Amino acid sequence: MLEFLTPPDIVLNASLLLIFVSAITSFLTAAAGIGGGIALLSIMAIFVPAAVIIPLHGAVQIGSNFGRTALMLPHVDRSIMAPFIFGTILGAALGGVTAVQLPPGVLKIGLACFILWSVWGRAMGAPGRLATIGTGVVSSFLTMFFGATGTFVSAMIKTRKLGRMEHVATHSACMVAQHAIKVMVFGLLGFSFAPYLGLIVAMVTSGFIGTVIGKSFLLKTSDNRFHRVLSFVLTLLSIRLLYEGWVLLGSLN
Repeated sequence: MLEFLTPPDIVLNASLLLIFVSAITSFLTAAAGIGGGIALLSIMAIFVPAAVIIPLHGAVQIGSNFGRTALMLPHVDRSIMAPFIFGTILGAALGGVTAVQLPPGVLKIGLACFILWSVWGRAMGAPGRLATIGTGVVSSFLTMFFGATGTFVSAMIKTRKLGRMEHVATHSACMVAQHAIKVMVFGLLGFSFAPYLGLIVAMVTSGFIGTVIGKSFLLKTSDNRFHRVLSFVLTLLSIRLLYEGWVLLGSLN
């Protein structure tokens, strides 16, 4: 009866767990502004074949972020969107065709350092058009390999010092664009999403429920408290990236 939830390479219990986790991680992103995409990717890595993780995660994230964007559309900072999308197209194209890349450990450490600088560095002001395009290029290139680079994008948006609603809405809109372009590139490269369509729809639906609940928590907090929590979460995720990068570099020796 639930065959539509079970692609050939994912068992039913794993599919049901992923549907539940999609709701929890969408709640986390809506309430705290960041973290859900990485958390979902980490859990998917346990149950989903390696070759499927990044495109499947991207498809689910389109729906999850679209739901958040739709609920908070009036709060989107539209001045960011055009340069970010332009950069995203360049980065996805580069990531889709390149076979040369830095060691993953170096990329993770570099990403962590940028995020920490964005969160705690006093010299960094609001990004201009070129910086926004650059964020689109770099994050879109990296997402072709690592899947979840929302932390990088959130760090850039945080420097604009938006209100909590504007931050979450703008970040969600950026991630809709980035994941949509990434999924298109994977489709052009030959990945078939058809066997996973039922699971994707179920995860997006549960994610929207999590977003609705998370938004109610977001409305109850203040901008100052939101940014304190966001800084804390971004810092924790950066420390995790530093650790992962260090481990990966150590494995090369």
